[in-house]
Amino acid sequence: MTNNSSVRQYVKRILRIVHGFVEVFLHWLFGLVYGGAKQSMPPIKDLLLLESATEIAMKIRSGKRTSTEVLESFIERIKEVNPLLNCVVADRLEEARKDAKNVDELIKSEKFSPEVIAKSKPLLGVPFTTKDCIAVEGLIHSAGLYSRKDTRAEKDALAIARLRAAGAIPIALTNVSELCMWWESANKIHGRTNNPYDTSRIVGGSSGGEGCAQAAAVSAFGIGSDIGGSIRMPAFFNGVFGHKPSPMVVPNDGQYPEPVSEEQERFLGIGPICRRAEDLLPILKIISDNPQKLRLDEHVDIKTIKFYYQETDGGARLVSSVSPDIKELFIKIAKHLEKAHNVKATKVSLKRFKISGAMWFANMKSADGPTFSKQLANLKGSINPYWELVKSIFRCSKHTLIGILTCLIEKAGVKYDSEKYHYLVKERDAFRLEVLDILGDNGVLLYPTHPTSAPYHNEPLIKAFNFSYTGIVNVLKLPATHCPMGLDRHGLPIGVQVIAADGNDRLCLAVARELEKAFGGWVPPNIQA
Repeated sequence: MTNNSSVRQYVKRILRIVHGFVEVFLHWLFGLVYGGAKQSMPPIKDLLLLESATEIAMKIRSGKRTSTEVLESFIERIKEVNPLLNCVVADRLEEARKDAKNVDELIKSEKFSPEVIAKSKPLLGVPFTTKDCIAVEGLIHSAGLYSRKDTRAEKDALAIARLRAAGAIPIALTNVSELCMWWESANKIHGRTNNPYDTSRIVGGSSGGEGCAQAAAVSAFGIGSDIGGSIRMPAFFNGVFGHKPSPMVVPNDGQYPEPVSEEQERFLGIGPICRRAEDLLPILKIISDNPQKLRLDEHVDIKTIKFYYQETDGGARLVSSVSPDIKELFIKIAKHLEKAHNVKATKVSLKRFKISGAMWFANMKSADGPTFSKQLANLKGSINPYWELVKSIFRCSKHTLIGILTCLIEKAGVKYDSEKYHYLVKERDAFRLEVLDILGDNGVLLYPTHPTSAPYHNEPLIKAFNFSYTGIVNVLKLPATHCPMGLDRHGLPIGVQVIAADGNDRLCLAVARELEKAFGGWVPPNIQA
């Protein structure tokens, strides 16, 4: 028995070494294909674009800047960078101009004081963007699916409606992956989005266009959604902040595709993506059902938080090793906490992180939800993935290769209600209890958001399971915030995610502000040709 176990461990080590060599070779190969395609990024001219949404709102209501001036600055920025990045896919700029004009007239009337406006409409006149799967009345609502290219939203998603009620102005939609189920944002309607730090690299998905838009400063803030890392991975790859809220605190109303089970409803969350950490909390307050339940107005003292960290998933199969630059971040954070707050961060080793991917896939299964083939047909019949694969060879398919491959491998995964399924659900439940026991009501866990900085375009095809670093948080039903922490040796953004017990989003947001203050947060992109 011992000999068999030793042989298995030896084989696993050998396979991991082989996988590592294959990854390095293919990364080099993708670099040859895409690495020479870098283009220059236009510099940010208006310093207003560097400011937080909170600061912009204050300047508008106090009369220091008009909403129209602010809007025109962002419109000019969209025109500058979108031909290069392809992050904005639809807009309502003329309607937004009318909205901004109405805001300016209200401010000029002096009908309400800045203090009253700050309470009733805290984001008055502030332009924002959201991804093309969250409904904005009158705009395309495609989720990157070609058969929905002419579909228009009849009304705002509830989160968007709440932002409008708070005075914010939606100006554009941003790009996503097909049906929002992949971590590179490319589809057959709008094409592919490029990373503002290196245009040969990906922006993540499915809120990749939004992460890119925030890094490139094309709006004051953004809204994304996250069922397996779709807020946090784009925030990571683009060097901005992104928060996945606790389950069911922000309504998922107005999204497409909709969750197909109660479990998926709890895994999915709408949340903010922004350049400045101070914007996370006020935006979350506006879009959430019950800010009081989250105690978002409660002061958080960093000294009272218990910090835990884990640098890797422990060596999961077919998942990339965590880069040295990312591993170093945990040491830097631990040293800062001890020096600045006399707080000691405790290193932990949670073994179940090794099966994060398996747990996510199993827990996403549903009893009677539509297959991916049906979803790609917009729930009107079902596509033939084999025929679509043939068509894709000749570039005739209206679906992405990853969408077609997902259909082909869907049946090969864990079956709903099977013995393996029940095992992985139990493992998830046990892991959730283990993590909650460690965190308590005043703890956070620092964990990699992703094992490497942004890969080259299409490289995720050979690193498909790297999303497990974020996906596990969804099925554990916990809140998490991605925090940018500068650039790696390749000039690409890196950072960490901060995880707390459900309902303790305020701890994640407080740590995000602390890390921004200590390490600088968002770094404006500066691409050299």
